[in-house]
Amino acid sequence: MNGADTAWIIVATALVLFMTLPGLALFYGGLVRARNVLSVFMHCFSIACLMSILWLVAGYSIAFGGGASGYWGGLDKMFLLGITPETLAGTLPEVLFFAFQMTFAIITPALIVGAYVERIGFGFVLTFSALWMLLVYAPVVHWIWGGGFLSDGGIFGEIGVRDFAGGIVVHETAGLAALVIAIFLGPRRNHTTPPHSPGFVMIGAAMLWVGWFGFNGGSQLAADGGAAMALTVTHISAATASLSWALWEKIKYGKASMVGLVTGTIAGLASITPASGFVGPVEALIIGFVAGILCQEAVNVVRNMLKIDDTLDVFAVHGVGGIFGTIMIAVFGQGAWAAQLGGLVIVGLFTIVATAILVKLVGLVTPLRVDAETETNGLDLSVHGERAYDMTS
Repeated sequence: MNGADTAWIIVATALVLFMTLPGLALFYGGLVRARNVLSVFMHCFSIACLMSILWLVAGYSIAFGGGASGYWGGLDKMFLLGITPETLAGTLPEVLFFAFQMTFAIITPALIVGAYVERIGFGFVLTFSALWMLLVYAPVVHWIWGGGFLSDGGIFGEIGVRDFAGGIVVHETAGLAALVIAIFLGPRRNHTTPPHSPGFVMIGAAMLWVGWFGFNGGSQLAADGGAAMALTVTHISAATASLSWALWEKIKYGKASMVGLVTGTIAGLASITPASGFVGPVEALIIGFVAGILCQEAVNVVRNMLKIDDTLDVFAVHGVGGIFGTIMIAVFGQGAWAAQLGGLVIVGLFTIVATAILVKLVGLVTPLRVDAETETNGLDLSVHGERAYDMTS
């Protein structure tokens, strides 16, 4: 065990949890109407609790167990059986590696929340998120990070799919799942209402930015120069994408919005995630600059051309950003084109098909969408019996 590595990953684990609670919750909560903000908080908090338990029960074993098939890790590490404080994963206590990866298993289904807010059934959220994490997310983790068939030595040869911190594993899977659910749900009855609290959005984005240092820097799994570089390029990409998004808004609409500025931050963070262990600051500048414009245009395509109500633009920002960053690894010569594109296609098709099947199956057990009256009155009071504000906005 290396003490410095262990100390850093303890900090990184806390930072990644901080991304979901409260970062993502505030970011998403500020973007919805006031009558739905508590439901967003409820979704994020409940998912964090449920995914933690399921990661212990079986998720970690499916992702990082000793299965030899290349498709799943098996069940030998269920409930962390046989793992003690002295058991190592590289230079870390394995229980710490478990905890660090658990925070990824929390935020990935939580990202999907942004696609279905303001009209989703709470029972559906919990049931779908549980099954999706175990049957989609955890197997994909094994394929790429757990020694599976897409990793080094797999179907793409000695150098497999390169995804440093989750461009495919987290952002592509969450983005595509969000798009699928949004299509099944259909649009909100009133989707022209502006965000109720841009201040919440900015605070949440700032928390996500800070937490992302643990997300990307921690994925080095060591306290070394690689972690420092990953942290640095993460920051540069986020800063650049924020400004390029705002500039593109100014050019197109005559004004640069604060919500747009911080959405650009998230686009830059998502885009650098897969590449953060393979590129330097100059490459990060390029990735961030393109991401701010590319993801903004993706928002317009999904909303206005495809007419899909992905409420908080999960696919356009996270999905497109993660896919773009994954491709840029090959553009900069740090990965094989066949592996990067092949990994995106394989995981993308699997995610779309598996998510669609889960939506249909879970919909047989618990309603996918709330009724018209509940949606009109807001989920806070109708579903949870509480409201954050004494107003009807």
